Amino acid sequence: MSSSFFIKKRGNPAFPQKGHRSTASKRKIDGDPDGNVKGRAKKSNSRFNEEISSDSETESPAVQDEKQAREEEEEDVDETPQEKKLRLAKLYLEQLREEEEKKVEDDTFETDLIAGRLQDEHLEQKGKLQRFIAKDLVPPDASDLRFLRGHKLPVTCLVISPEEKFIFSAAKDCSIIKWDVESGKRLHTISGGRKGTEDRHVGHTAHVLCMAISSDGKYLATGDMNKLIMIWDPETCKHIYTFKGHRGPVSGLSFRRGSHDLYSASHDRSIKVWNVDENSYVETLFGHQDVITGLDSLSRQRCVTAGGRDNTVRVWKIAEESQLVFHGHGGSMDCIQLINEEHMITGADDGSVCVWGVNKKKPMSTVKHAHGCFGEAGLEQPHWISSVAALPNSDTVASGSHNSEVRLWMCGQGYRSLEPLFSVPVTGFVNSLKFSNSGKFLVAGVGQEHRLGRWWRLKEAKNGIYIIPLKRRRTEQEEPEIGE
Repeated sequence: MSSSFFIKKRGNPAFPQKGHRSTASKRKIDGDPDGNVKGRAKKSNSRFNEEISSDSETESPAVQDEKQAREEEEEDVDETPQEKKLRLAKLYLEQLREEEEKKVEDDTFETDLIAGRLQDEHLEQKGKLQRFIAKDLVPPDASDLRFLRGHKLPVTCLVISPEEKFIFSAAKDCSIIKWDVESGKRLHTISGGRKGTEDRHVGHTAHVLCMAISSDGKYLATGDMNKLIMIWDPETCKHIYTFKGHRGPVSGLSFRRGSHDLYSASHDRSIKVWNVDENSYVETLFGHQDVITGLDSLSRQRCVTAGGRDNTVRVWKIAEESQLVFHGHGGSMDCIQLINEEHMITGADDGSVCVWGVNKKKPMSTVKHAHGCFGEAGLEQPHWISSVAALPNSDTVASGSHNSEVRLWMCGQGYRSLEPLFSVPVTGFVNSLKFSNSGKFLVAGVGQEHRLGRWWRLKEAKNGIYIIPLKRRRTEQEEPEIGE
């Protein structure tokens, strides 16, 4: 790897190290590894010290055997505490073995299932897990699509709760809406405020550009044009805290999976790291030469960003404070999404969709004019790619534009190719796309305008979200489990 590909951060004069806090702190849990054995030993003592009746001849053989064992235990006065502890531990392990044998009888494939999950987790951490499910997907019927309306202005971003029961969406009207997936009803609305009411309004007073939810569903984060990041309780939709520090609109947010570390990107060309549990700022990273338009992360302590018109994709290694730089698109890179720990998909306003590997400087596969072109003959312009999404650890990705459709794609073996699957009709700018973790549905946030500007409007479009079911050729029982 060449030196231009790997840039080491030397320091950040704008943010001194004095206030730096590590996100790798852990809590030590005290516990007694023999606690269960001690608890059982105490229970056994109370049982063995019970008074024994002399009327054993009238009782069942099982009761007689138990009493005989008690008598032998009482007669064995030479047993040391260590020997007694060892004997009871063996008894406990024998009971566990018997319970496990019963479980295996009830479910003979449990062991294989656990082994398979452990193997999948290992491959996922290595970025080598690729579930081949795209070939089984079939286009949904138009009647199966559900459209939910509630925002007055174009939807700009959305997330799906980890248990897939709720959808959170935000828009240019500064509002946030919580939806019920099953019924499609609005459960809660956080209304937007007018400009100039920031000191008395609880919520956003400028366009909301991005949002993220933690993997445990404890925190919801939203970022706006006013340079603010707001933290919410997804259950009650109550405001918890507001982070300030960016010098430009906040354009990307992502929680590191399995933690409450929050990564944010901004038009000020910086990446910031926050600790939401402690409501604290951690550090800032610089490198992009233009506004950052998108950000994503998974479980590793790093994130990926799209750098707009600096035409770069960057992988930020947070702990090392370093970055990898990739070049590919011919236009502004407007959206990015990780497929797994080693691969990602991006979209640009030159109409191209690219799949990248973190070990290669150039895209592994590229589709130019992925959503076709528009305009008069001889003056055709490609439809901008305004959003991309990936079903985690699979071969299925999606892209959105303003040509009245969402397109699904199949990644070839090793992500070296990108082939079209089918299109789903939607009307408007597709400003946000998200797959559910199970792969059962895809959600598209649409509007009359592009999420980052107001270059032109699609008057026939409506502002809202589409819930797109993902049908498969095989039955649910025959399918392998998809997602995490």
